[in-house]
Amino acid sequence: MFRPLLLILLLVIPFQSTAQQKQRTLPARPKLVVGIMVDQMSYDFLVRYQSLYGKGGFNRLLREGFSCENTHFNYVPTYTAPGHASVYTGSVPAINGIIGNEWYNRQTGRPLYCTEDTTVQTVGSTSRAGLMSPRNLLTSTITDQLRLATNRQARVIGIALKDRGAILPAGHLANAAYWFDSPTGNWITSTYYATSLPQWVQVFNNQKLPDAYLSRPWTPLLPIEQYTASTADDQSFEGNLAGESKPVFPHDLPEIRKEDFELLRFTPSGNTLTKEFALAAIQKENLGKGAETDFLAVSFSSTDYIGHVFGPYAIETQDTYLRLDRDIAEMLTFLDRHVGKENVLVFLTADHGVAPSPGHAVDLRFPGGAFDSRKAIHELRNHLQTAFGAGDLIENYSNQQIFLNHNLLRERKIQIPAVYNEVRNLMLKQAGVSNVLNLHQLSDAMIPEYQLQLVKNGQNPQRSGDLMVMLQPGWVEGRLTGSTHGSIFAYDTHVPLLWYGWKIKPGRSAERTAVADITPTLANLLRLIEPNGSIGRAIRLE
Repeated sequence: MFRPLLLILLLVIPFQSTAQQKQRTLPARPKLVVGIMVDQMSYDFLVRYQSLYGKGGFNRLLREGFSCENTHFNYVPTYTAPGHASVYTGSVPAINGIIGNEWYNRQTGRPLYCTEDTTVQTVGSTSRAGLMSPRNLLTSTITDQLRLATNRQARVIGIALKDRGAILPAGHLANAAYWFDSPTGNWITSTYYATSLPQWVQVFNNQKLPDAYLSRPWTPLLPIEQYTASTADDQSFEGNLAGESKPVFPHDLPEIRKEDFELLRFTPSGNTLTKEFALAAIQKENLGKGAETDFLAVSFSSTDYIGHVFGPYAIETQDTYLRLDRDIAEMLTFLDRHVGKENVLVFLTADHGVAPSPGHAVDLRFPGGAFDSRKAIHELRNHLQTAFGAGDLIENYSNQQIFLNHNLLRERKIQIPAVYNEVRNLMLKQAGVSNVLNLHQLSDAMIPEYQLQLVKNGQNPQRSGDLMVMLQPGWVEGRLTGSTHGSIFAYDTHVPLLWYGWKIKPGRSAERTAVADITPTLANLLRLIEPNGSIGRAIRLE
């Protein structure tokens, strides 16, 4: 009498358990985490160019992964070094100390580069480009936490054309970080990590790929009439590559290149070189093949160089993203073969967005323009001398912050609020300036609470200035051509955030998330303690 029931169970159980068994056999942790940063990628690049992306790159991440579509930076200024530091520390400049790509050092009286370290030496070149390390980063990273949790058995490698894009994500305990040396065209590192380049890196460098990339012109990937998401070629608000007279295709790279390889950074081939080196690192270092989870942090830097020159609505920018889409597709296909989708966790985001070109805004009669900070600070210096007497009260101006001469203030018995009032009154007369803040008295700041919190998150007492100049929406420091970033506004703070692979189910969410939430999410997925400066929260990926 039990045989019919037994037969039913035998027929049903296999069909029920197949999907369940696949879920149960997922490893407790992924074999490999791949963090992808795209330098200067505004969120809208995912949508604006989507119809021309292939199936295997950005669209695969969107189709098979989870998209956090309302992800913003929760501090200002939005620059490259703070962006990379925030993503990997789960923190903000107020805590991790990376307040800019460089900042004024009151002790030495000169700018300090974010990853500068004169105690180390270059490895792989005779240039000074390797005098770098993560020592200026004041907190741990998610990659550090992974190394600590595995008794340093997990392997961590950072890769980017920019030193800061490789070093800050890799953290203090990384096995290696590699960046591009323009004088030689080689991937290099510093003695912080090793005394010599691994054999596989030497072999890779000996392929001389940068020479090959710069030996042919940069032409559009597609027929130029298909670039309908961009303005027509040859716009007055686009900048030129060094050596060119017009910002138009084709770009004759062999003709304008110099003896070094700096030009490569300003072409899509810079991203392709990064991809090739990243794949070589995965293969030669056997990432994802050990007992512990490994971590590869890759940053694509050429998007930023190109965006600064041409702006976010140029055909060159769109072409760069279409080519990057193919590079990412190749990475995902390689990961399928190397470890399998079920064993790799991938996330993709950006270190900041980008403002519309101020020249483009002027042409469209749109709010925006270029703020001439040199002229404004020169006038301000003269005004303060008239108001307070001889002597320069401004020690430095950088990152839209004014560093006052504290020694002179004490000598003259001048209070900062008195100087602030003079600075504010004069600067508010400058075109493009919206406000001036006393960073010592932010409780009195006349700005919305949301913006005030971003300002607070971006200031570090030991490294920041005294006063901050805020620009109006659409205004940038510099020139009318090309574009830049760094502001408090959505075009600079809103970036993509895509999750893919191990334990990630397809989906999307419009819930507001902060870039600082990425690391707590990784910590939650990998069952790690968050970095010691983390203030974010784990994102619900469903």
